[in-house]
Amino acid sequence: MKRIFTLLFVLLACSAAAQERYLSPNELPDLLKILPAPPETDSPAFKYDIQRYKWGKEQRKDAARGAMVKADAPWSYETLARQLSGAFGLVISRENTPEIWKLFENSLYSVDPIRVEPKAFYHRRRPFEYFKESTFTGEDNVLRGEGSYPSGHTIRGWVAGLVLAEVNPARANEILARAWDYGESRVIAGAHWQSDVDASRVAASIGYSALQGSPAYRAQMEKAKEELRRKVLVPISDVVPDAILEIRYYSTYNFVGTRIDGYEAPTALLTPQAADSLKAVSDDVMKIGYRLKIYDAYRPQKAVDHFVRWAADVADTTMRRYFYPMVDKSRLFEEEYIMAKSGHTRGSTVDLTLFDMATEKEVDMGGTFDWFGEESHPSYRAGLTPEQYANRMILREAMLRHGFKPLESEWWHFTLREEPFPDTYFNYPVR
Repeated sequence: MKRIFTLLFVLLACSAAAQERYLSPNELPDLLKILPAPPETDSPAFKYDIQRYKWGKEQRKDAARGAMVKADAPWSYETLARQLSGAFGLVISRENTPEIWKLFENSLYSVDPIRVEPKAFYHRRRPFEYFKESTFTGEDNVLRGEGSYPSGHTIRGWVAGLVLAEVNPARANEILARAWDYGESRVIAGAHWQSDVDASRVAASIGYSALQGSPAYRAQMEKAKEELRRKVLVPISDVVPDAILEIRYYSTYNFVGTRIDGYEAPTALLTPQAADSLKAVSDDVMKIGYRLKIYDAYRPQKAVDHFVRWAADVADTTMRRYFYPMVDKSRLFEEEYIMAKSGHTRGSTVDLTLFDMATEKEVDMGGTFDWFGEESHPSYRAGLTPEQYANRMILREAMLRHGFKPLESEWWHFTLREEPFPDTYFNYPVR
């Protein structure tokens, strides 16, 4: 028996050793000096708490929301990571995202103690105890007698939301919305009053603010961001080594006439899923004597913003003769040649052409990349030779065979049909 206890002690010690604090408990702000006391039972604020308790009981009738409340209830870092992974856009775990997990776990471990003193000091009765009812989540025995103010779940959830939104700002809206619901789940469960949850989001923000002063936190944040970038985007050359890169927005030969913001290297990035599909396209066309030539792939939002600023300056027509001689620049927004959002920014869109290995030249597509006009439409035939049109179809059919969909206004533009981030617009630089 002594051996069993010794082994258990060692295992617990190893588990604790895996966690690091960015701040000691003594370095955390004192919530007793910051937060107001919970509402008195004869106050208007407490009447609102009662209204919200009744609201929560109504919410339980919604099957989907009720299931979320129960899934949110287990008190573990693993559960919280699982609940926020969908909003984050990747599975957050020790195995899948070790650097993000380390940041996530250590941030929560650092801020968790902030709730201890106010919980003990106020020792507020929880709503299910007040009404002599049961929690929706079956936590009665675990929670009974423990202080309700502030909410540990909500503090954890909101800190996690803020940290993960910093790692992945492109998904901040989704992450923080889910973190908000995570706190509201405690009201619906009957485990906390609304005022507990509201104060806990403030407490979490205070804890998150304190983390910013930790050099260890800042260093790990950079590692987490880099891990996410590598998970989201891979160099095309690593997956499709036969592809030729001519990254126009890194050069000055593009419709703007200068290097575009966010292009820090003449490289091309795609999501791993899009890159794998592009490899299949490359293998396919190489059998008939072609290589792929890439003009652009992932495009950061700052590059799109650069396009928007350029389009708004109607006096700058430096490159008009090369790219838009028949289009009035003042109409670029109206005719949707320039837009504030681009599918490229989601990481699964590529602009490309074919390169003939026999002639060692680009294949004649009857039009140039980024030409503003109907001549760029894949279906345009009036001014094309049969060979030029057939060349467009070779590229188009190869891309469609391997999971890409075309854009009907640009023969060179294709997006992965099952893109992994259909609603996310990234802003990582191309490097």
